[in-house]
Amino acid sequence: MKFALCNELFQDWSMEKSLELTCDCGYSGWEIAPFTLAKSADEVTSSQRKGIRNLIESFNIDVVGLHWLLAKTEGYHLTTPDEQIRRRTAQYLNQLSALCRDLGGHIMVLGSPQQRNFPVDMTHQQAADNALSLLEIVVKQLETDNVILALEPLGPGEGNFWNFASQAVEVIEKLNSPFVQLHLDVKAMSTEGKPIDDIIRENEEHMVHFHANDPNLLGPGMGDVDFRPIFQALKDVAYNGWVSVEVFDYSPGIENIARNSMRNMQAALDAIS
Repeated sequence: MKFALCNELFQDWSMEKSLELTCDCGYSGWEIAPFTLAKSADEVTSSQRKGIRNLIESFNIDVVGLHWLLAKTEGYHLTTPDEQIRRRTAQYLNQLSALCRDLGGHIMVLGSPQQRNFPVDMTHQQAADNALSLLEIVVKQLETDNVILALEPLGPGEGNFWNFASQAVEVIEKLNSPFVQLHLDVKAMSTEGKPIDDIIRENEEHMVHFHANDPNLLGPGMGDVDFRPIFQALKDVAYNGWVSVEVFDYSPGIENIARNSMRNMQAALDAIS
């Protein structure tokens, strides 16, 4: 397993200062939220992409990829019955794929609940069919860029689409592409009503990326979730991908979150080794 930080944690810190702390804490990857770079992917110029990538790599940090793909954007939606909006969304995901490639990343996590929730007069199956028709457009660009789109189930507190890993897997299996796989998130899995380690084992075939956090919105080990069985399950299924720390409550402070999250994950790993 390799450990990464989601870069929105650093808020208004300079990129250099953020990378220094990343290294000092022992992380080896960065997962980037596009809105931390610009309002839209196409606003990040080729020279800026090269400069960002070179700076990150100068700290011996890998770019994992992108997440929060549609956050702070307008006019995009995954499940809408409006075909034009879905097509426009697919085109924007293609732009994000190219941005991910240019930054040196290989994973894009598709969460963005506000841009995928469906209305009460639509069924989940109808929403899934709409999402499928959109993703079919994106697959070719993903293949070209060698970027994997990781579908992220989220808890009902955030939305009504893909609340269970099994729902995302249905779409993944219909697409039948190695470039569309599953992302699992501890906070989200805690709402499924079954042990998190069971969910990991049940979905090992499709799991390509992982977020470590807690339902209290803090980092791993900073709440009630026991990460020992989680890391045991990841070890049992021979997961060798990234474990990215994603938090939503920054009140303990950036450095505190970064250091304690790594310390807690390492302690959980040491306990099962």
